[in-house]
Amino acid sequence: MKIEFWSDVVCPYCGLMDHRLHLALDRFAHGDQVRVIHRSFQLHPDLPRSGVTQRKLIEMAGAPASTVNQVLRPIERAAEAEGLTPYHAVDRTLGPTDLAHELLAYAADQGRGNEIWTAMFRAHFGQARKLWTAEEVLDFAAEVGLDRAEAAEVLRSHRYRARVAADQREAQGLGARGAPFLVFDGRFAVPGAIGTDDLLAVIIKAWDESHPTSRSLPVVAGADGVCAPDGCA
Repeated sequence: MKIEFWSDVVCPYCGLMDHRLHLALDRFAHGDQVRVIHRSFQLHPDLPRSGVTQRKLIEMAGAPASTVNQVLRPIERAAEAEGLTPYHAVDRTLGPTDLAHELLAYAADQGRGNEIWTAMFRAHFGQARKLWTAEEVLDFAAEVGLDRAEAAEVLRSHRYRARVAADQREAQGLGARGAPFLVFDGRFAVPGAIGTDDLLAVIIKAWDESHPTSRSLPVVAGADGVCAPDGCA
Protein backbone atom coordinates (compact mmCIF):
# COMPACT_ATOMS: atom_id res chain seq x y z
CA MET A 1 0.00 0.00 0.00
CA LYS A 2 1.17 3.53 -0.78
CA ILE A 3 0.64 6.78 1.12
CA GLU A 4 1.61 9.97 -0.68
CA PHE A 5 2.22 12.88 1.67
CA TRP A 6 2.46 16.39 0.22
CA SER A 7 3.87 18.93 2.62
CA ASP A 8 6.17 21.89 3.18
CA VAL A 9 9.01 22.06 5.67
CA VAL A 10 7.63 25.25 7.26
CA CYS A 11 4.03 24.02 7.62
CA PRO A 12 3.38 23.32 11.33
CA TYR A 13 0.45 21.03 10.58
CA CYS A 14 2.73 19.06 8.21
CA GLY A 15 5.38 18.44 10.84
CA LEU A 16 2.67 17.31 13.24
CA MET A 17 1.13 15.01 10.63
CA ASP A 18 4.52 13.47 9.88
CA HIS A 19 4.75 12.56 13.57
CA ARG A 20 1.18 11.25 13.62
CA LEU A 21 1.80 9.16 10.51
CA HIS A 22 4.72 7.45 12.26
CA LEU A 23 2.49 6.78 15.28
CA ALA A 24 -0.38 5.45 13.18
CA LEU A 25 1.84 3.11 11.15
CA ASP A 26 3.43 1.80 14.36
CA ARG A 27 -0.09 0.78 15.46
CA PHE A 28 -1.15 -0.61 12.07
CA ALA A 29 -0.88 -4.38 11.78
CA HIS A 30 0.53 -4.16 8.25
CA GLY A 31 2.67 -1.08 8.79
CA ASP A 32 5.74 -2.78 7.36
CA GLN A 33 3.89 -3.17 4.06
CA VAL A 34 3.04 0.52 3.70
CA ARG A 35 5.28 2.72 1.55
CA VAL A 36 5.25 6.42 2.44
CA ILE A 37 6.24 8.78 -0.38
CA HIS A 38 6.89 12.40 0.57
CA ARG A 39 6.13 15.01 -2.05
CA SER A 40 6.73 18.74 -2.20
CA PHE A 41 4.21 21.54 -1.79
CA GLN A 42 5.78 24.97 -1.33
CA LEU A 43 3.65 27.42 0.62
CA HIS A 44 5.74 30.60 0.57
CA PRO A 45 8.09 30.54 -2.45
CA ASP A 46 8.22 34.35 -2.66
CA LEU A 47 9.54 35.04 0.83
CA PRO A 48 12.96 36.71 1.04
CA ARG A 49 15.94 34.37 1.31
CA SER A 50 16.82 36.06 4.60
CA GLY A 51 13.49 34.89 6.02
CA VAL A 52 10.72 36.56 8.04
CA THR A 53 9.37 35.85 11.50
CA GLN A 54 6.09 33.99 11.88
CA ARG A 55 4.47 37.08 13.37
CA LYS A 56 5.67 39.19 10.43
CA LEU A 57 4.28 36.63 7.97
CA ILE A 58 0.89 36.82 9.68
CA GLU A 59 0.99 40.60 9.29
CA MET A 60 2.08 40.33 5.62
CA ALA A 61 -0.84 37.96 4.93
CA GLY A 62 -3.31 40.41 6.45
CA ALA A 63 -4.35 37.86 9.08
CA PRO A 64 -5.26 38.94 12.60
CA ALA A 65 -2.59 38.86 15.30
CA SER A 66 -4.92 36.52 17.22
CA THR A 67 -3.84 33.78 14.76
CA VAL A 68 -0.92 33.13 17.11
CA ASN A 69 -3.10 32.16 20.06
CA GLN A 70 -6.04 30.78 18.13
CA VAL A 71 -4.18 28.60 15.62
CA LEU A 72 -0.45 28.26 16.24
CA ARG A 73 -0.25 27.90 20.01
CA PRO A 74 -2.85 25.08 19.93
CA ILE A 75 -0.63 23.27 17.38
CA GLU A 76 2.29 23.56 19.81
CA ARG A 77 0.16 22.22 22.66
CA ALA A 78 -1.06 19.32 20.54
CA ALA A 79 2.52 18.46 19.57
CA GLU A 80 3.61 18.50 23.21
CA ALA A 81 0.68 16.28 24.22
CA GLU A 82 1.73 13.78 21.55
CA GLY A 83 5.37 13.66 22.60
CA LEU A 84 6.71 16.02 19.94
CA THR A 85 8.61 18.60 21.94
CA PRO A 86 9.92 21.20 21.65
CA TYR A 87 7.80 22.35 18.73
CA HIS A 88 8.19 25.98 17.62
CA ALA A 89 5.22 26.98 15.50
CA VAL A 90 5.43 30.63 16.57
CA ASP A 91 8.96 31.59 17.61
CA ARG A 92 10.71 30.83 14.33
CA THR A 93 11.68 32.30 10.98
CA LEU A 94 10.17 31.20 7.66
CA GLY A 95 11.68 31.48 4.21
CA PRO A 96 11.51 30.02 0.70
CA THR A 97 11.92 26.23 0.79
CA ASP A 98 12.82 25.54 -2.84
CA LEU A 99 16.40 24.48 -2.02
CA ALA A 100 15.25 22.41 0.92
CA HIS A 101 12.81 20.56 -1.33
CA GLU A 102 15.48 19.95 -3.95
CA LEU A 103 17.70 18.43 -1.25
CA LEU A 104 14.79 16.27 -0.06
CA ALA A 105 14.23 14.99 -3.60
CA TYR A 106 17.92 14.10 -3.78
CA ALA A 107 17.67 12.32 -0.41
CA ALA A 108 14.73 10.29 -1.74
CA ASP A 109 16.89 9.10 -4.63
CA GLN A 110 19.47 8.03 -2.04
CA GLY A 111 16.84 5.85 -0.36
CA ARG A 112 16.60 8.18 2.64
CA GLY A 113 13.60 10.31 1.75
CA ASN A 114 11.32 9.58 4.70
CA GLU A 115 14.16 9.74 7.21
CA ILE A 116 15.44 13.09 5.95
CA TRP A 117 11.96 14.64 5.73
CA THR A 118 11.39 13.79 9.39
CA ALA A 119 14.85 15.08 10.32
CA MET A 120 14.17 18.37 8.52
CA PHE A 121 10.84 18.83 10.28
CA ARG A 122 12.60 18.25 13.60
CA ALA A 123 15.39 20.65 12.70
CA HIS A 124 12.98 23.43 11.79
CA PHE A 125 10.28 22.99 14.42
CA GLY A 126 12.43 21.44 17.14
CA GLN A 127 15.39 23.81 16.81
CA ALA A 128 13.81 26.70 14.87
CA ARG A 129 16.48 26.13 12.20
CA LYS A 130 16.59 28.33 9.13
CA LEU A 131 16.80 26.25 5.94
CA TRP A 132 16.47 28.85 3.19
CA THR A 133 19.96 29.52 1.83
CA ALA A 134 22.20 27.01 0.09
CA GLU A 135 24.68 27.18 2.97
CA GLU A 136 21.98 26.48 5.56
CA VAL A 137 20.63 23.55 3.56
CA LEU A 138 24.10 22.13 2.97
CA ASP A 139 24.98 22.38 6.67
CA PHE A 140 21.85 20.36 7.40
CA ALA A 141 22.73 17.84 4.67
CA ALA A 142 26.14 17.22 6.20
CA GLU A 143 24.65 16.82 9.68
CA VAL A 144 22.29 14.06 8.54
CA GLY A 145 25.03 12.20 6.70
CA LEU A 146 24.40 13.22 3.10
CA ASP A 147 27.44 13.90 0.94
CA ARG A 148 27.93 17.67 1.18
CA ALA A 149 29.84 18.00 -2.08
CA GLU A 150 27.27 16.04 -4.04
CA ALA A 151 24.44 17.92 -2.34
CA ALA A 152 26.12 21.20 -3.33
CA GLU A 153 26.21 20.07 -6.95
CA VAL A 154 22.54 19.14 -6.72
CA LEU A 155 21.64 22.63 -5.52
CA ARG A 156 23.90 24.37 -8.06
CA SER A 157 22.49 22.42 -10.99
CA HIS A 158 18.88 22.49 -9.76
CA ARG A 159 18.72 18.88 -10.90
CA TYR A 160 15.50 18.30 -8.96
CA ARG A 161 13.75 21.61 -9.53
CA ALA A 162 11.43 20.18 -12.20
CA ARG A 163 10.47 17.25 -9.96
CA VAL A 164 9.65 19.57 -7.07
CA ALA A 165 7.44 21.70 -9.33
CA ALA A 166 5.76 18.60 -10.78
CA ASP A 167 4.91 17.40 -7.28
CA GLN A 168 3.01 20.59 -6.57
CA ARG A 169 1.18 20.55 -9.90
CA GLU A 170 0.10 16.96 -9.29
CA ALA A 171 -1.28 17.79 -5.86
CA GLN A 172 -3.17 20.77 -7.20
CA GLY A 173 -4.57 18.59 -9.97
CA LEU A 174 -5.88 16.24 -7.28
CA GLY A 175 -7.62 19.12 -5.52
CA ALA A 176 -4.99 20.27 -3.00
CA ARG A 177 -5.14 23.93 -2.05
CA GLY A 178 -2.57 23.72 0.72
CA ALA A 179 -0.67 21.32 2.92
CA PRO A 180 -0.67 18.76 4.37
CA PHE A 181 -2.39 16.73 1.65
CA LEU A 182 -2.34 12.93 1.87
CA VAL A 183 -3.50 10.36 -0.66
CA PHE A 184 -4.00 6.76 0.42
CA ASP A 185 -3.36 4.15 -2.27
CA GLY A 186 -4.95 6.45 -4.84
CA ARG A 187 -8.33 5.89 -3.17
CA PHE A 188 -8.80 8.59 -0.55
CA ALA A 189 -7.47 12.09 -0.03
CA VAL A 190 -7.15 13.88 3.31
CA PRO A 191 -6.73 17.63 2.71
CA GLY A 192 -5.42 18.78 6.08
CA ALA A 193 -4.38 17.56 9.50
CA ILE A 194 -6.35 14.91 11.37
CA GLY A 195 -5.75 13.09 14.65
CA THR A 196 -3.75 9.88 14.92
CA ASP A 197 -6.83 7.71 15.56
CA ASP A 198 -8.62 9.15 12.53
CA LEU A 199 -5.47 8.74 10.45
CA LEU A 200 -5.19 5.09 11.46
CA ALA A 201 -8.86 4.58 10.53
CA VAL A 202 -8.23 5.94 7.02
CA ILE A 203 -5.17 3.70 6.63
CA ILE A 204 -7.20 0.65 7.66
CA LYS A 205 -10.04 1.58 5.30
CA ALA A 206 -7.66 2.03 2.37
CA TRP A 207 -5.92 -1.25 3.18
CA ASP A 208 -9.18 -3.18 3.45
CA GLU A 209 -10.41 -1.86 0.11
CA SER A 210 -7.19 -2.77 -1.66
CA HIS A 211 -6.85 -6.15 0.11
CA PRO A 212 -10.34 -7.70 0.08
CA THR A 213 -10.58 -10.85 2.15
CA SER A 214 -12.27 -13.94 0.75
CA ARG A 215 -15.37 -15.11 2.63
CA SER A 216 -17.76 -18.01 2.40
CA LEU A 217 -21.22 -17.24 1.07
CA PRO A 218 -24.22 -18.11 3.26
CA VAL A 219 -25.98 -21.37 2.41
CA VAL A 220 -29.66 -20.84 1.57
CA ALA A 221 -30.72 -24.42 0.82
CA GLY A 222 -29.58 -27.97 1.31
CA ALA A 223 -28.39 -30.18 -1.56
CA ASP A 224 -28.75 -33.87 -2.32
CA GLY A 225 -25.06 -34.47 -2.93
CA VAL A 226 -21.75 -33.04 -3.91
CA CYS A 227 -18.68 -34.32 -5.70
CA ALA A 228 -15.19 -33.42 -4.53
CA PRO A 229 -11.74 -34.42 -5.84
CA ASP A 230 -11.77 -37.48 -3.59
CA GLY A 231 -15.20 -38.70 -4.66
CA CYS A 232 -18.92 -38.07 -4.47
CA ALA A 233 -21.16 -38.29 -1.42
